[in-house]
Amino acid sequence: MNDFAFSVLDVFAEPYAAAPQLTARLRIEERTGRRIHAVALHCQVRIEPQRRHYDDAEQSGLQALFGDRDRWTDTLKPFQWMSCDTTVQGFSGATEVDLALPCTYDFDVIGSRYLHALGEGSVPLALMFSGTVFTRGSKGFGVEQVPWDCEARYPMPVEVWRRMMAAHFPNTGWIRLDHEVLARFADFRARRGLISWDETVQALLAEHDEVGPANPDQVCSDEVVV
Repeated sequence: MNDFAFSVLDVFAEPYAAAPQLTARLRIEERTGRRIHAVALHCQVRIEPQRRHYDDAEQSGLQALFGDRDRWTDTLKPFQWMSCDTTVQGFSGATEVDLALPCTYDFDVIGSRYLHALGEGSVPLALMFSGTVFTRGSKGFGVEQVPWDCEARYPMPVEVWRRMMAAHFPNTGWIRLDHEVLARFADFRARRGLISWDETVQALLAEHDEVGPANPDQVCSDEVVV
């Protein structure tokens, strides 16, 4: 059996990616001395929120995810951020490989909401590895599994994620809307002659402030916030 040790050397923003992407630089060490022909590597990237401190502003921003602060003993649990794959070329002893971590600013994704709420400090990441190992010996090729206990932890600076998102979405963010809701937004914008989506949302919020909170049981007219 192979004996692997994984470590994360760095996590950095990919500067020329078409969409937001971090890259994790991994070091993989095989400690039995066997020749590795290739590894089809799978990785689950988790965030372990219980492994860091939160100031008052961060606690307020995370309330929607984890509830009131006095409940965090029960609710502040690790959660999966993403899954990703890569192929590791053949090596003996140890090698280094880049693992692409595609990111999103979609606020329907819990990882994005969590990261957006953070101020300074680091994001406690846990990378859990699995996959298939291909070996080559005197009798031909062999196939084994990456041991189930292979993992690595890394404190990624929040600023790395923040700079990456700022490069792709400068001073902006986005939310996903149902087609019907989006059509009503577009109709409201056209009838009011509004120039931008920002102006459209601001107009709807201003109307909402004037008339007060809408009753969710009532059917909204075209000019009430949806």
